[in-house]
Amino acid sequence: MSVDVLLPSPVPVRFVAEDGTAVQPPTGYQVPEEERLLEAYRRMVVGRRFDRQATALTKQGRLAVYPSSRGQEACQIAGVLALREDDWLFPTYRDSVALVSRGLDPVEVLTLLRGGWHCGYDPAATRVAPQCTPLATQTIHAVGMADALRRKNESGVVMAFIGDGGTSEGDFHEALNYAAVLHAPVVFFVQNNKYAISVPLAKQSAAPALAYKGIGYGIRSEQVDGNDLVAVLSVLTAAVEHARTGGGPFLVEAHTYRMDPHTNADDAGRYRDKREVEQWEAADPLARLETYLHGRGVLDTAAVESAHEAAEEFAARVRTEMNADPKVDPFELFEHVFAEATPQLREQRALLASELEDR
Repeated sequence: MSVDVLLPSPVPVRFVAEDGTAVQPPTGYQVPEEERLLEAYRRMVVGRRFDRQATALTKQGRLAVYPSSRGQEACQIAGVLALREDDWLFPTYRDSVALVSRGLDPVEVLTLLRGGWHCGYDPAATRVAPQCTPLATQTIHAVGMADALRRKNESGVVMAFIGDGGTSEGDFHEALNYAAVLHAPVVFFVQNNKYAISVPLAKQSAAPALAYKGIGYGIRSEQVDGNDLVAVLSVLTAAVEHARTGGGPFLVEAHTYRMDPHTNADDAGRYRDKREVEQWEAADPLARLETYLHGRGVLDTAAVESAHEAAEEFAARVRTEMNADPKVDPFELFEHVFAEATPQLREQRALLASELEDR
């Protein structure tokens, strides 16, 4: 295979500039249908409001932790819209907005971040793997699922979300090699938000772009402006089609930015400058898409108001359901640890039972 076929565009693919005006994209990519863009806008408005609500829930003690994806909504929503219902999604801990957009119950999505012992939803029924906190381990799982779909002659595609920090992990590179050799129908979607907790990209990799990391494994790769929903949706749609039609794995790097701290427990002011954040605020993906759609005459004031009303209703539902104390069985702590309980586990269970009886 020619290296030229694998190489990403020399600059990130872009359809819409920061001010919302259209630019000429590179050849080979199509502008998504207006209906898809309008649906993407609505989901971005709801997703951002959900993200704000989840962040507030951490301050109220209803969540143990929440990694915000504010500023990354174009990636979150485009990733979901590029998939079919029979496709699989392998998310990270920062991808709650994507899961909600895919139709999962928001309370179930937040179960793990609330401190539950499981992910909250049924991965088999939703075709969404548990949100992964260890960096890059989900990428190997995603390749395994993609290979299973291929072996069963199913047409499903797997998309694995990953952050820029995860591309420095060995699991990521093993997954790329595994996927390429097996010709697996998997899309690796790197959301490069410029920081792995407090470590800037320049201290993670000397590559001209993370997209180039796919080339050495024989994987078609691309880079895209991650704050341009139109471009991200176009590129991911092409990547998914490439994988679905037998083209093998595809790596997409989206250049975006994490507007909020790593989690609610992080102080981002200790490692990044306020002016940097302000510069990225000007490239806000939601405002950019709204201006673009207004300019094309496909989004009016009524549609904007309707989207925000739906977002407020969604946030109110999340607030109400999350403010209800969950009903938990303390003895679930001892289930699913071993197929057969060890003597130590039985002893601990008995101790808890005794303590509960004395209350």
